Amino acid sequence: RRVAAGQSLLDPVITAKVLDRVRTGNTVDPRLADLSAREREVLGFVTQGLTNRQIAEKMDLAEKTVKNYVSALLNKLGLERRVQAAVFATEVQQDKTHGTG
Repeated sequence: RRVAAGQSLLDPVITAKVLDRVRTGNTVDPRLADLSAREREVLGFVTQGLTNRQIAEKMDLAEKTVKNYVSALLNKLGLERRVQAAVFATEVQQDKTHGTG
């Protein structure tokens, strides 16, 4: 119906984000490029200070699975602790919002 009415099939918010990336180039921090979408999602929850159990509940996963995701993302980022990952993610987000990353 939307297409027949001349509208985009894509969500307008997503379309705006895609167009912004096309205009400004790839804005994904290169350190995040190796992370899977799930690992990025877990990193977001780690940044919020959630425990593995809380993340597991939110993502409908086993706690052990979340632990594996956390271990994998720490390894890929070259970090040892989840606090370091939270600080890293916060800095990347700040760089992104301030146009430096």
